[in-house]
Amino acid sequence: MIDHRQLGRELEIFHSDPLIGAGLPIWLPAGAAARHAVEEYIREQERLEGYQHVYSPPLGKVQMYRRSGHLAKFGDDMFPAMADGNDDPDQALMLRPSLCPHHAIVYAAKGRSYRELPLRIAELGGMFRAERSGVVGGLSRVRSIWLNDAHIFCRLDQAQDEVAGVLRFMGRAHKALGLEPHRFRLSLRGSNALGDPREWDLAEEMLRAALVEAGIEFQEEHGEAAFYGPKIDVQVRDSAGREWSLATVQIDFAQPARFELEYVDSKGERQRPVMVHRSIIGSLERLFAHLIEVHQGAFPAWYAPLQLAVLPVGAAQDVAAREFADRAMREGLRVEIAHEGSLGLRVREAVKRKVPFIAVIGAKEAASGQVALRLRDGSELPPLPADAALERIRAL
Repeated sequence: MIDHRQLGRELEIFHSDPLIGAGLPIWLPAGAAARHAVEEYIREQERLEGYQHVYSPPLGKVQMYRRSGHLAKFGDDMFPAMADGNDDPDQALMLRPSLCPHHAIVYAAKGRSYRELPLRIAELGGMFRAERSGVVGGLSRVRSIWLNDAHIFCRLDQAQDEVAGVLRFMGRAHKALGLEPHRFRLSLRGSNALGDPREWDLAEEMLRAALVEAGIEFQEEHGEAAFYGPKIDVQVRDSAGREWSLATVQIDFAQPARFELEYVDSKGERQRPVMVHRSIIGSLERLFAHLIEVHQGAFPAWYAPLQLAVLPVGAAQDVAAREFADRAMREGLRVEIAHEGSLGLRVREAVKRKVPFIAVIGAKEAASGQVALRLRDGSELPPLPADAALERIRAL
């Protein structure tokens, strides 16, 4: 299996440059196209699951991270505060290491009733970790992170069902992306646990019960929890055999208490919600590091950077090739026309780029309104009408 860093360079997925800095990759057009397709997919799936999407700024005041516990428990992984001209150090700004404090404030933006719960807030947002330059590399470990994140605010009696729903959601999304977890880990508290030990016991038991109910095999590991709560981690393995956490679901009692989150129950009394943290596909960086290696750059057609290469045999077929490519583009496909070089050279170049579909248009096809499709696996289809060819491409 080829390392994702090598494939990322060869397929022009991403680029790193010392002038920008270690752990700060640039997504090149091919990588950005694949990433955008996955982003669209996960946002739509979240919408269908009842999530509401928000945007929040990638930084906040020191006092917010003091309240959330990040400064005390996670401060070594945060970038230094930036003064904003105020002498009060609590007013200085910091790049966020996670999105959960911002989503707690989304919840607190107005009074909440039990009828609104569970309230599912999602965002694909940026965050930053002060990783040492010696440990960052490729897309697996970076300093600038775009996370598929969400927080579910619910009643205590809803929390386990919400975790179960997240596990089902993960299974569907991972299957669609063509990835298979290496293992599931139940990450239990360590010495930096924040909050009431009894609440930790309850949170750990709810996560354990959700895994058992789902029939998922898992290993328990002490000391791997987040500082605010235990978690289920979906672990994947890279080409070098190293294990990484990709997706996660967590139960948190601590931050709702610290941010004084409340809802009014059916009796008119104020109650504290439970906060379920979840990321279905993790960070886009680590996800694609894994997907590049799993598929060796030959992504499933729906999120391949280039889905269709149109090759006119000669200049006389340029008009027919352009018309077919324009139609494919209007129907939502990512398509390019290749003119330069011999037909064999252009086919080899498309194969090298791992394009799922190659449409060859010669004199016969141009005259009859057909195209000859070649698939990435090397198989060739007999000439098809343009409608049938596009239907075949969209079906795979």
